[in-house]
Amino acid sequence: MRKYTPKDNVQKKSYYNDRFFVSPIVPRSDYKSDEIYEKDIEKISSKVQILEAYVENKELVIYINSKDNVTTLKLLKEELEYDMLMELSAIDYLAQRKGFEIFYEMLSMNKHKRIRVKCFIEEKEPIESVYSLFKMANWSEREMYDMYGVKVINHPNMKRILMPDDWYDHPLRKTYPLHGDEVAQWYEVDHIFGKEAREEIGPEERDDAAIDRYDTTRFSRLGHEVPFGTPIVEGEEKETPLAYTEEGGVKLFGKRLIKDFDEKKSKILDERR
Repeated sequence: MRKYTPKDNVQKKSYYNDRFFVSPIVPRSDYKSDEIYEKDIEKISSKVQILEAYVENKELVIYINSKDNVTTLKLLKEELEYDMLMELSAIDYLAQRKGFEIFYEMLSMNKHKRIRVKCFIEEKEPIESVYSLFKMANWSEREMYDMYGVKVINHPNMKRILMPDDWYDHPLRKTYPLHGDEVAQWYEVDHIFGKEAREEIGPEERDDAAIDRYDTTRFSRLGHEVPFGTPIVEGEEKETPLAYTEEGGVKLFGKRLIKDFDEKKSKILDERR
């Protein structure tokens, strides 16, 4: 396998110019404006240190120390009626803060209230599993490890859940290349055919918008379709009529709904915009 080349600045080289939209901050309000949340904060602060608390989108958000995550969730579940853990995951702040923000989305079916518990860990700092309190954490914590590389201790089965066990790096980190890296390009070739087939097969095309003229079934060759399995002949130009609709078109009450494709009025771009 090729030596891995770091691509820490790969996002800066992206040829897309609309990928970095930053949404505006949602207005925050004082938690004391809600009687239920005020009582919840009073109870929580008696057991753990609350670093910050506010209401956002009618939902209470609290920041705690990462070592208090299990204690906080246990208190919410057993004493404050937040009986459901709806979601948990991480947010990549490696570039700005050299770590991850971990969040737990809690729901009280009785109070009809939500609390989002947040904490921060450094890049290689582990965090305690909450599986003992909520079974849903099993797969969510595995996904958090698989996608971000966050290590969760005391989890019953801490291994990758989506990517192969021997996959390099973690795909949802912001430093991970949008189209994968060299390891990703050769992964299936190496595992299915062996490294000796690299020259013959070539790297995997990671651009989901790319179309190969000689793809397996030829379905993408508009106007050049051939039967399945037909041998590829370089330079073949056997054409079939260009059409996007069935013969006669799509009709409703005798009227055409979709205009026929006119090849003479179309334009084929030399390259993607």
